[in-house]
Parts: sequence; structure tokens; C-alpha cells
Amino acid sequence: MTTIAQSTDAPSRLVAQNLTLGYGDRIIVDGLDLEIPTGVITTVIGPNGCGKSTLLRALGRLLKPKGGSVILDGKAISSMKTKEVARVLGMLPQTPVAPEGLTVADLVSRGRHPHQSWIRQWSADDEGEVAEALELTGVSDLADRPVDQLSGGQRQRAWISMALAQGTDILLLDEPTTYLDLAHSMEVLDLVDQLHEEMGRTVVMVLHDLNLAVRYSDHLIVMRDGAVVASGVPKDIISAELLLEVFGLEAAVIDDPVSDRPLIVPIGTRHVFGAVGGPAKPA
Repeated sequence: MTTIAQSTDAPSRLVAQNLTLGYGDRIIVDGLDLEIPTGVITTVIGPNGCGKSTLLRALGRLLKPKGGSVILDGKAISSMKTKEVARVLGMLPQTPVAPEGLTVADLVSRGRHPHQSWIRQWSADDEGEVAEALELTGVSDLADRPVDQLSGGQRQRAWISMALAQGTDILLLDEPTTYLDLAHSMEVLDLVDQLHEEMGRTVVMVLHDLNLAVRYSDHLIVMRDGAVVASGVPKDIISAELLLEVFGLEAAVIDDPVSDRPLIVPIGTRHVFGAVGGPAKPA
């Protein structure tokens, strides 16, 4: 399958070179080369176990590669100091957990830690960044509430607020809609889209819901068995053939009546007109 060129001409700030990843003796990703488009929302999709989250963890320096390297702004990310990376790249892992009783304001304030030092303590600028992050994510009124008392959607907004307060240009989100219903999933992704559009951040997400990935992404990376099999603008690469090849999913791909994007309609064998056990074709 031919890989489609990335959807922006801006130089990539985040690159994987001959990347090999795994856990113990198990190799998940082997010799992967990848450039993350700058200034757009990129979503990584693929079947369970294909290496999506493993890749994102490596891009965020949460997982040390077994081979190859991750390059951030022209430098090997492994050679950079933790605070140096944290000023440029923010990572929100799957199902993050806050200490019991920690308030939303305290959580978001932690996003300013990369900017602190023994000679630069908490300042009015930090206070302003936290207040702006709380406002942008719509959780200002929850500032004094413990994070563990929030609903799923509110909690995700609080964590995204912390990442915003960190002030990074690149934001990595691993399954930001995990455990959320459809309404709250769209609420969180609407927020991500708004933040990208208004602030020009580069966003990389991992999502399982294919239609949400297509709806909210400028660029898709499709993985299978630890390798990239396709990448590009959703309308250029999403097809019934790709879905069958990568996911083993029989589906129709039609025009989304709401957005100018493809819409995936899964087809179960029991719902194919004329199939044994399926409904009769309407007159």
C-alpha cells in the first residue's frame, strides 16, 4: 500500500528514525520511520496491539527505544534534559491518575513545573497561564473541586488544562476519550480541535473510534503489526479496501452529511441484504 505524503509543507519537528520498540524480549515496532506533520491534528489508528500507544509513549519519551531514535527539533530526544523536553512537548497518557484530594487548580498548576527553577519560582506569569488554561478548557468554575470527584468529561478537560498550562507547542494525547460516552468524547475532541485551531498547536492522538478519528483529524497514520501502512488526509486514504486489509472490517465508506470527510458504515454479515439470516432487501 502506498503511503500518502503528509498534509503540510512545514518541516516536521517530531520524527522517528528507524525506531524499534518493545517490552522485555517482545518487539512491537521494528525499524519504523515517521514524520509528524507540524501544525495539524494527527491521529494514529489501527487494530488492538498494533503499536499505537507504544509509538506515542516513545514519541513522548515515556518509553526508551530498543533501537533508532526520536528527534525533537533536530535533536535526539534522549539527549535532551527532561525540563527542556517538557517545555516543548506535553504528553497526556491513558487514564492518568491524580493524587487523592488534589484540586483542579493544583493539578493544572503542576503544568508550570517545567518552567520553574531554584532561581525562578512561582510568578504572576505562571498564575496567568494557569488561569488562561482553566478558562480555555471551561473548568474555571471547578478549580476548587477535587479531581477525583469530577465526571469523566470534566476530568479529561482538567488534564488537558494541565497540558495547556505547560505551554508546549506539541501535544500528545493517548486515548483521550477512554471510558467516555459519545457525547463526552465529542466534547473533549471539540475542545482539542478548538485549541488547535485557535493556538496552532501540533496535536498527535491515538483513538480507537474510527469515525471520530476521521472527523477530528487533518492527518491519519494507519498502523498494523507495528508498521505504518498508510498516512495522509482522511479522504485520500480511508476506503473499504483499507478497512478490510487493516482491521478485517467489512464496511461501506460514504460521504459524511455533516463534514467533508468519509463516514465509515460497518457491515455485519447478518445485516447484508439477501444474506442467509439477514433481512430481505426493501422493495
